[in-house]
Amino acid sequence: MPPGEHPREAAAPRPSAREPGSAPAVPARRDRDAAGRARNARPRDGLGRPLEHDADGEPPTPDAPALPPDAALDAAQKLLDAGRPFHAHEVLEASWKAAPAAERDLWQGLAQLAVGLTHARRGNAAGAATLLRRGAARIGSYSPAGRYGVDPAGLAAAASGLADTVESRGLDGLKPGALDLQLRG
Repeated sequence: MPPGEHPREAAAPRPSAREPGSAPAVPARRDRDAAGRARNARPRDGLGRPLEHDADGEPPTPDAPALPPDAALDAAQKLLDAGRPFHAHEVLEASWKAAPAAERDLWQGLAQLAVGLTHARRGNAAGAATLLRRGAARIGSYSPAGRYGVDPAGLAAAASGLADTVESRGLDGLKPGALDLQLRG
């Protein structure tokens, strides 16, 4: 097998282009749930990066119904405090998808902030700044302020300030604790 080639790709070469109207090529070991939806059952590291199938990884965040809002914020904050923003994002994303229409911007923005922190911890400054700004914009004008103890304007300002710092000084220029956002005011 040539260097850099993935073992699953060695068995059946991928076509260079697919025929119009044909289905995209799917790797042979694609993980799927009972309904046929793609799932990635590979173990992951603490920042959500996939590991080899036989590697020991972090315990996954279970695919469960969304938690009630206060419990979701508590769980997400504990994960953020433990340096696991990818997992916090999964909790917040479940809440976003289950939220009433009037609250979706808040929950989506919170999930985007967690993704921004994930990018920062993975060393991706551009992705961090982009997602921190996107999340800040989404939650910054959310009303009513104080819902579930979240201060949208204050959290948006903190996230935007962090994005500014990442853009101007890079990730190496962050002070200890700079990635420790508090979801509640």
